[in-house]
Amino acid sequence: MEFDATDLRLLELLQTDASLSNQELAARAHTSPATALRRVRRLLDAGVVERRVALLAPDAFGAALTALVEITLDRQGAEHLDAFESRAVAEPPVQQCWRVSPGPDFVLVIQVADMPAYHALVQRLFTQDANVRNVKSYFSVKRAKFDPRMVLPAAATSAAPADP
Repeated sequence: MEFDATDLRLLELLQTDASLSNQELAARAHTSPATALRRVRRLLDAGVVERRVALLAPDAFGAALTALVEITLDRQGAEHLDAFESRAVAEPPVQQCWRVSPGPDFVLVIQVADMPAYHALVQRLFTQDANVRNVKSYFSVKRAKFDPRMVLPAAATSAAPADP
């Protein structure tokens, strides 16, 4: 999909604050409200914008422990990878699940309240699966940066008026 300067401005604005009204979004993107609405709908329909969410502070809900976990399976056939992935993504504390290569088969980002909650997850997800060969966990001591925004081409910051 091709993106012009207006698309890029709209995407940059939505990444920063998806709660903007269409009127405010249009004003900040230097375009008309009708153009902003039409363009955002097109970007949503095309799957460029996957979803609009609010990012919550984990500490506000007692989820103070973040673990980054490497998982290596004993058997890596497609059915074994799919089975583990299905189990992992079904667990609410698993925020991200990545199949990776080379090295481990998966990297998970897990957010739980404390070490007992992590241990319970380990029992459900790793210990009871005979195909899990190795688990290597890293525990966050500080979150130095968390930014889910995609880096867009420089045209996104262009202040030139948009074409409807």
